[in-house]
Amino acid sequence: MAGVSDATGPLGALKQRISHKILHYLATPTGSYQPFAAPHPRLLLQYLKPGDVLLIEGNTRLSAIIKYLTQSTWSHASLYVGPDPEKEPVDLETEVLLEAEAERGVHLSPLSAYANFNTRICRPSGLSEEDRRKVVDFALSNLGKQYDSHHIIDLLRYLFPYPPVPVGIRRRMLAIGAGDPTRAICSTLIASAFYSVNYPILPAPEEAHEDDRKMEMSSFASREIFQIKKTGLFTPRDFDVSPYFEIVKPLVESKFDYHQLVWAKD
Repeated sequence: MAGVSDATGPLGALKQRISHKILHYLATPTGSYQPFAAPHPRLLLQYLKPGDVLLIEGNTRLSAIIKYLTQSTWSHASLYVGPDPEKEPVDLETEVLLEAEAERGVHLSPLSAYANFNTRICRPSGLSEEDRRKVVDFALSNLGKQYDSHHIIDLLRYLFPYPPVPVGIRRRMLAIGAGDPTRAICSTLIASAFYSVNYPILPAPEEAHEDDRKMEMSSFASREIFQIKKTGLFTPRDFDVSPYFEIVKPLVESKFDYHQLVWAKD
């Protein structure tokens, strides 16, 4: 991953100022977001484990663009790094989520930052405790990295949120150009942490042919997965559809019993 830009001089400073203004504009909430059924952060805290991926339905201008381009409700992904609530005290203001964002770089956030947001917990199935720790350590080793944001061409494309392009190439719109803002706003860092212990995110296309009873994959999906692995351009949606990650729903895990529901009478 690239670090701080070494662009210097008046032109470099001007590019940096313009880029920061664009990033700030894209990071501004739209003001119209309403969660459908957001679990309380305290409930999330009870069931999150280090190494879990938390997907978030964001409410910024950039979130809306990412959701459109990836055809998904999830626009942001963070990695729960702990501490494990079963071993160490933790509350809603404890910084337990590792995130990579274009405006702030790689940083830690508390769960309270995502109160009143739709979220989804994706848990790597069968990942050993040792490898779970390695995934977290890999991600934490990137803390503090800032991303080169002077590639104005990379950023300008986000000011035109709904380009009339076919569904098959919308994901690639996120990767036009070579600037690091692309890496900062996607799930590349989290995916890299899992691949550091050889844990997969998406299946290899050839796996679909090993046993037809286990998995089916269209030719489009095969090409898309090949492109994702080639470019490293993972998005939050990939953790949601991954066959290797379990979906953990806190309300269901909390001994949900439909018999206890009180229904309104006609």
